[in-house]
Amino acid sequence: MTPQERLLEAKTRVNIGRDCPTNTSTMEFHSALKALSLDNNFDLQKFKEKFQLIVRELNEEAIVFDMIGIDAPLANALRRILIAEVPTMMIEEVYIRNNTSIIPDEVLAHRLGLIPIKADARDFKQTRPGVPRTDVDTIVFDLNVTCIRNPNTKSTENDEKKYINSKVLSGMLKWAPQQSQRKKYQNNPIKPVNDDILIAKLRPGQVIDAACYASKGIGREHAKWSPVATATYRLHPEIHILEDVIGDEAEELVKKCPMKVYDIEDLKGVKRARVAKPRNCTMCRECIREDRWEDRIQINKIKDHFIFSIESTGAYPPEVIFEEAIKIFLEKIETVQR
Repeated sequence: MTPQERLLEAKTRVNIGRDCPTNTSTMEFHSALKALSLDNNFDLQKFKEKFQLIVRELNEEAIVFDMIGIDAPLANALRRILIAEVPTMMIEEVYIRNNTSIIPDEVLAHRLGLIPIKADARDFKQTRPGVPRTDVDTIVFDLNVTCIRNPNTKSTENDEKKYINSKVLSGMLKWAPQQSQRKKYQNNPIKPVNDDILIAKLRPGQVIDAACYASKGIGREHAKWSPVATATYRLHPEIHILEDVIGDEAEELVKKCPMKVYDIEDLKGVKRARVAKPRNCTMCRECIREDRWEDRIQINKIKDHFIFSIESTGAYPPEVIFEEAIKIFLEKIETVQR
């Protein structure tokens, strides 16, 4: 390998050895190669040509996509914005009129505050201290549940059949539209994301009666406002088989990998191992754990190829969370430029 090739590999790959990874630091800052008298300044035109975003999976709950051509600080900045700076609507104030359950008022209020609300925070303004709440900054829910005995069951039945309203669930939160909200959201009523989140358990005669006020906030203030259940990234694996692995050794290599990265191809009756699913690799290094394999299998991570995974709490579709995070990111860049 020439010096230029070694330098390129150090810039673009993390090498995963049996004992530890190497080339883990970034070389994207401008003075990284100053000692070699090489220009390493950021080139916007090259960035535009190289950058790619490829959506791999998308459903109502999660999105998985590849971002190619960026550095770790940019990827991590986006991850932090996804977690802490995209606003949502969550219950912030709870006025308890009656609570005879075994759950203390403050614990009940805390549990209510963690229930994801299906509402678009972009339609609402931030509440301000000392300013009365209005329909443009607040969503109101009523919770009024009383547990009674079911007269049509036997004493041998389980609790859910013996008692009516023995479980207080998130679906029992009733939205109370304020002023213009009824007309605005008549086709898409505001409600909890899931109706089956357990809030409390009651027994006959016990009551929970409360008014809940949801307001706009961000995860940096409290984690309940975070729109994501998880937002993670990892570097894309790159695996090379440096010399042919055939016959029984090919089958041994396939069995070594718990993530089914390797497969066997049949070449005119000869079994040969091949890399079938490199994205599955978790860098467990089982395939190079023994001495005789480390020189035959090379495992790398591509430094500028990130696999992002975003799982929504349900307040927004996952693709909308990503779009909002990008907007916030651009606003931060404009602030720095000013």
